[in-house]
This record gives sequence, structure tokens and C-alpha cells, in this order.
Amino acid sequence: MIAAVRAFLLAVLLAGPVVLAFFSGGFFDQPRLLSALVACGLVLAAALLCHPPLPRSSAGRTALGGLLLLTVWSGISLTWAPLRDPAIADLQRLILYLAALTAAAAFLRPARGLRWVEPALGAGALVVIGYGLSDRLLPGLVKLTRSASAGGRLEQPLTYWNAMGAVAAVGLVLCARLAGDSTRPAALRGVAAAAAVPLGAGVYLSFSRGALAAVAVGLLVLAVLQQTRPQLRSIAMVLVAGALAAAVGGAFDGVRSLEGGAGARQAEGAVALTLMLLLALAAAGAQARECRAERAGRRETGALGFALARGPALVAVGLVLAGAVLLTASSGERRPAVRSPAFGADPARLSSFESNRYAYWQVAGRSFARQPLIGAGAGGFRVDWLREREIPETVRDAHSLYLETAAELGLVGLAALALLMAGVAAAGRAALRADRDAAVGPLAALSAWALHAGLDWNWEMPAVSLPAIVLAGALIARSELPSGPSRADATSPPIPARPAPPGGPPQRGGSG
Repeated sequence: MIAAVRAFLLAVLLAGPVVLAFFSGGFFDQPRLLSALVACGLVLAAALLCHPPLPRSSAGRTALGGLLLLTVWSGISLTWAPLRDPAIADLQRLILYLAALTAAAAFLRPARGLRWVEPALGAGALVVIGYGLSDRLLPGLVKLTRSASAGGRLEQPLTYWNAMGAVAAVGLVLCARLAGDSTRPAALRGVAAAAAVPLGAGVYLSFSRGALAAVAVGLLVLAVLQQTRPQLRSIAMVLVAGALAAAVGGAFDGVRSLEGGAGARQAEGAVALTLMLLLALAAAGAQARECRAERAGRRETGALGFALARGPALVAVGLVLAGAVLLTASSGERRPAVRSPAFGADPARLSSFESNRYAYWQVAGRSFARQPLIGAGAGGFRVDWLREREIPETVRDAHSLYLETAAELGLVGLAALALLMAGVAAAGRAALRADRDAAVGPLAALSAWALHAGLDWNWEMPAVSLPAIVLAGALIARSELPSGPSRADATSPPIPARPAPPGGPPQRGGSG
């Protein structure tokens, strides 16, 4: 009975981001507050059903302590924050994340629950992106709300195109991991490969450059951390399927930018839908053939043998270089009016580095320089922007979790955020040692999210950030379990070793 209750509560936690997605991503007061209450209820249930309810490892406690410190400090900053309502909204959001991380780390401690995290979050991303694509592919049957600011970009149900790109990017990375995980059932691997088609189209039709960068980083981390041939083949397959789906979406004006009359859009949507279904079937079929070949011993399944120990260092260097490029572009922007990239669903956006974000980041940097210790207070960036802006644009957020934390909460807030991320990274490292198969997917998806969070206001939209919180909880939970594969619910038999060729060297060992 207790196990069934825990499974139900875990399902509530995993379904939360999808539900919030249909309430503008949980950005506004009422859905944010209700979700925070539900998350606090899950923590109370964890205290009654999980023993112990809190992380036992130093890494888990560091991560939870960092998020707790960030929450408390944000609450204290209400005493000097320039605007009370935005500061309270920030505090509510942090309470939601703190409760969700606590509940995830508690309810995911059984190995069986951990196996459901990646499929559930990948399926959630597919639901959100599939809903957004529905009025493009079936315009005669579905009509979604449009905003002038989107300019035809994929925005529903989150109401923000870059957030949709982030969801699609994280989902694509998770599906690439599932497709390449030889411990998963073959049917699940095939479905994951097929899901790359709508998710790849979602990344492209959001016209989010940050989403493209997030996909690149997430798949790079996945390839570095899991250098097995099945995984690398599946990454290539997902990339091809996603790229072809993007090409299909971009080939029709009605699908790409919602342009054209009703009849033309219906015809183009029908053709695009047919092509995407064929692509999805082809991807699923190709993955199924790979699974059969692996099990029959006709495909190499071992690791490539690169130096895995250098993988995290290479990824860190890549992230630092990417940040350096962005900072260089920002500091080099001297004009009073920062040029924006091509507006709306224009492919030219994806090859441009022009952005108003450089102006936002400069204001955030100056705000931090004025009050480096305590910051301007939660929600205070919008006040600094209105006072210092050089372009006529109303902005609420710095479009970077890290720079906004520095501007609003100072060094104390940055230290708390660093503790959170360091704890999650340490838990990820311990989880890799204990069970690499279970850890690489969450680490790759978190890398994609972390990059995008540095380029946009993901943190303010719970439907985008809660999956990352749950993945962090999964790493904490896995790091505290005994070493060994977490495959209690795997139905696929292990892949047999490839037989040695005739006349090969004799096996070592044995009594002979």
C-alpha cells in the first residue's frame, strides 16, 4: 500500500511540469502558488513515507542547502527590494523549487522510480511540443492563440517561443539518451527515436538560438559521458531525424510562420504532417533494426575507449569558451541602440549574434557592481532597467539566471546558487561512479538546461525549470543508492557479447 502511494505521488511530481505548461508555464501568480502548495504537500508526504526524507550524502545536502540559502536570502531581500510584488513572486517560485527538489530526492530513492524519470520527462516534452505543433499541422481542426510578439514562432502552450525551444531541447536530449540506452526495452528505444521528429521540429520552429546551443551542449555531454557505440549511433540517428523534421517544417510557410490562407495552410499542414509521420516511422524502424542487430551480435556494442576521465573537463572548457564568446559580444556592443535579429519566424535569426540581451546583461552587470554583496533585491532588475535602458523596451528579467542572481541577490545569492550547482554536480559524479547508465541522461539534459538558463528567463517559468529540478533530485537519489545497475524494471535482456571470430586467441582464465 505504501509503495502504491509513493508511486502515485511520484507520478504527481513528474506530471507537474506538463500541467503547468498549459497555464502559461506557471509564470503567473495563481498556478505558481497552487503548484508550490502541492509541492509542499509532497514534502510532507515524503516526511511520513520516506525514511530518511532528506538527503544523506554531503553532495545532496550541499545542493539542498544551497537552494534553501537562496530561498531564505531572497526572502530577506524583501526588506530592501524596490518592488514588493515581484520580490514575493520570486520567493514563491524558490519555495516551489525547494519543495520539488526535496520531494524528488526522497521519492526517487528506490531504483524502480529512477527508471521512470527520463521516459516521463521526455514524454512530457513531447506532449507540450506536440500541442504547440497541432495548429500548424492540423490548422483546419485546431486553432491556438497567437501573439503579435511571437511573429509566427512556436509559442503555445507556454506563450513564449524561447521557453518552447528549451523544452524541446531538453526533451530531444532525453530521447537521444533513451534511444541509445541498451538497458531499455527495444520498444521504448524506438519510440524515443520517433519522438525526435516532433521535438526536432519544435526546436527549429521556436527559432531559438539558445535552444540550438542547448541541444548541441546536451548531446556533446551525452556523447562524452557515454561513449558506447549504441549511444553514439542513436545520437546520430536523433540528429538526422530532428534535422529532417526541421527541414520539413521550414519548407512550408504555413507551418513555419503561420502565413497564408486557410486552404493553403490546411494543404501544407497535411503534407508536413504526413512527411513527419513517415520520418517518425522511419526513425522507429531504424532504431528497431539497430536493437535487433545489437542483440544478434551483428553490431558492436562496446565503448570506443576514449579517455572518459577527461570528458567532464572538456565539457567544462567548452562551456567556459561559450560563455567567453557571449561576454565578448556583449562587451563589444557600444551602440546606444542594440540591433535585434530578424523578427519572428525568420531562419536568418539562427545565423545571427545580434540581440538586445547584451544590453540587458550590461545593465545587470552595472547593478551588481553598485551593490556587489547584497544586490538590488529580489525582482529589482526591472527597476534598474527602466532607469538605465538605452533602448525603448520593457524588460522584467535579465535573461540570464546567473547575471540576474548577481544583480538582484549579490555575492550571497551567487554563493547560494553555486552551492546548489556544485552539490548537484558532486551528486552527478557519485551517480556516474555508482551507475553510469542511470546518470548520463540526467547530466546531459541538465547541461542543456543550464546553458539555456544562462541565455533566457527559464528560472521564472516553472514548467521549464521543474524538469531540471526533478533531474537534479534523481542524481541526488541515485548517488545515495548502492553501486550497481538500477534496472529493477528493465524488461530487455542484456546484450550478448559479440562472439570471437574463428581462429581468434584463446580465452584467458579457467583451470586449463
